[in-house]
Amino acid sequence: MEKIYIETYGCQMNFADSEVIASILHGAGYGVSGSVEEADFILINTCAIRDNAEQRVRHRVRELRAMQTRRPGLRVGVLGCMAERLQSRLMAEEDNVSFVCGPDAYRRLPAMLADVRRGGKAADVELSTTETYADIEPVRLAGNGISAYISIMRGCQNYCSYCVVPYTRGRERSRDPQTIVDEARTLFGRGYREVTLLGQNVNSYCWQGADGVPTTFPELMDRVAAIDPRLRVRFATSHPKDLSDKLLEVMAAHDNICRCIHLPVQSGSDRMLKLMNRKYTVEWYLDRVASIRRHLPDCSITTDVIAGFCGETLEDHELTLELFRTVRYDYAFMFKYSQREGTYASRHMADDISEAEKTRRLNEIIALQGRIALENNREEVGRVYEVLVEGESHRSKERLFGRNSQNKVLVFDRGDAVAGTYRRVRVDDVTAATLLGTLV
Repeated sequence: MEKIYIETYGCQMNFADSEVIASILHGAGYGVSGSVEEADFILINTCAIRDNAEQRVRHRVRELRAMQTRRPGLRVGVLGCMAERLQSRLMAEEDNVSFVCGPDAYRRLPAMLADVRRGGKAADVELSTTETYADIEPVRLAGNGISAYISIMRGCQNYCSYCVVPYTRGRERSRDPQTIVDEARTLFGRGYREVTLLGQNVNSYCWQGADGVPTTFPELMDRVAAIDPRLRVRFATSHPKDLSDKLLEVMAAHDNICRCIHLPVQSGSDRMLKLMNRKYTVEWYLDRVASIRRHLPDCSITTDVIAGFCGETLEDHELTLELFRTVRYDYAFMFKYSQREGTYASRHMADDISEAEKTRRLNEIIALQGRIALENNREEVGRVYEVLVEGESHRSKERLFGRNSQNKVLVFDRGDAVAGTYRRVRVDDVTAATLLGTLV
């Protein structure tokens, strides 16, 4: 039996895709190896959202040349968004890459690997308007047996001016809701206690069956949450323009739908939001935040932000800082703008902010968010949370860690707690990233 080894870079969607890839190839007779040294094929599942992500992959591909020199039969392939973006160019630029496969072509991987085994090269980057991999049961790779991802839709058609995703993952298409519910129910039966429903924009999930009656995202959430109250349900990612009060009402009706919403803002300036083609204003965004606070007073809110987008002035940057002070996010993913070939911004806008200035603005955002997160966490001292225990703390085997409904990590003395169970934990101390507590 030939073996594959999968390395995954990027977002949660890529990790979910790697589990689909493993299932497809396992069904074709390949073994899934946990060691790169044992593999006959190394599959690198990639991200193209920022240049830094692509450079990491290129560096890794070049590292593998030495291993291929020692083992001439070893083949390397690049999959996912970077493969879709660069296509056959990638094999020309990295001569030790034998195959590239886009996100909608994973079913054809067995045939591609067969071609490569015969000494050829292979490329398949055709995008689909229908592929959702709904019939494939993922192979859960290196998970904790407690939390799992479920992909509910693929693609994106928002066309934010800076973003390459619509070009690498194609148009939106939603998966049959019954297959999603069945997958979540199966996971619960196998001992999993948390699922995260994934999509580029889960709020726009909509499935229309043969009866013509649509199933929307709030209705899907209601069905998954109803499987069992012991199954926690999370989701990512929400687009602010589509976050509805109906979804918030469903969340409020189910204690097992986690009180955490990731709501990417990208900028606090209306002018920049228009240039980014985000399709909402700061006023709209703050109205959605207010609605979250009204329906779910204990909900944490996290975000994404870009520093130094095309034409961003100091005033625009200050407006972003002011928005952070107003919303007081519990966590934020903060990045410098990275121009991506093929996007609207790359074709029509000047990347006119220097790297030094992008870095300065980013560091200012990071410093402010760090202070806010620490202040938010200090307010948690004395509170008691139900925590899903996930495993041992990285720093001490005498302590365990888990997350509360708000997706905050709690570290606490082991006591008699075991992974996969719910325990109540009192918060005694905090850092900007972690709550430290005691079993109640």
